[in-house]
Amino acid sequence: MIRFSVMTLFPEMIEAGVNVSILARAAANHLLDIRAVNIRDYTDNKHGRVDDYTYGGGAGMLMQAQPIYDCYQALVNEQPADRVIYLTPQGRTFDQEMACELAGEKHVVFLCGHYEGVDERVLEAIVTDYVSIGDYVLTGGELPAMVMIDAISRHIPGVLHNEDSTDAESFSDGLLEYPQYTRPEEWMGKKVPEILLSGDHAKVDVWRHNESLKRTKSRRPDLYDAYISLHPEETFQ
Repeated sequence: MIRFSVMTLFPEMIEAGVNVSILARAAANHLLDIRAVNIRDYTDNKHGRVDDYTYGGGAGMLMQAQPIYDCYQALVNEQPADRVIYLTPQGRTFDQEMACELAGEKHVVFLCGHYEGVDERVLEAIVTDYVSIGDYVLTGGELPAMVMIDAISRHIPGVLHNEDSTDAESFSDGLLEYPQYTRPEEWMGKKVPEILLSGDHAKVDVWRHNESLKRTKSRRPDLYDAYISLHPEETFQ
């Protein structure tokens, strides 16, 4: 079982996001243990304050080091952390490769920043990975943490009913996923491609791969170019 611990000022955001659907079922089946821990519980300030002005001036407030560090120590005293991830637009961009990598850990801790960020000293003391989910700024790290937990969990055996699902998903082989169809065979004048009705699984596999190449070239040429550099014989025309 993998444990996700989220250090946050808003644990209710995490709890609302993970207590439904696949993640809730996986937690109920003891495949995941997702905990949202309120950093405010570890401050000495009687008002629950965890921020203060920045040295040197500047707009906004900064999260203090000590409450975060004490929160972290409480978590690792219970179970050592394999990775401590600070969610920040300055970090490495999260991708499918990282999701697979983190799925092999036993305890992953997320630190969700707010205000103007976090005192650098505590980051240096506890963080192993700086991770971003994209080149934009959010109010806090809670949404990125939930995105990462969802993506990582899909690679843990037993979380998905169909264990083949992750093998065919976008990015699993460097390409976007092929288009898919369900009943009825014709909808608003558009028919399901005949090859998918043929029963010829070998031809269906070829069609799907070609469609993945086509879609990737159209929508994500950066991924297409990277894939073709490794598989030049598969260039889509």
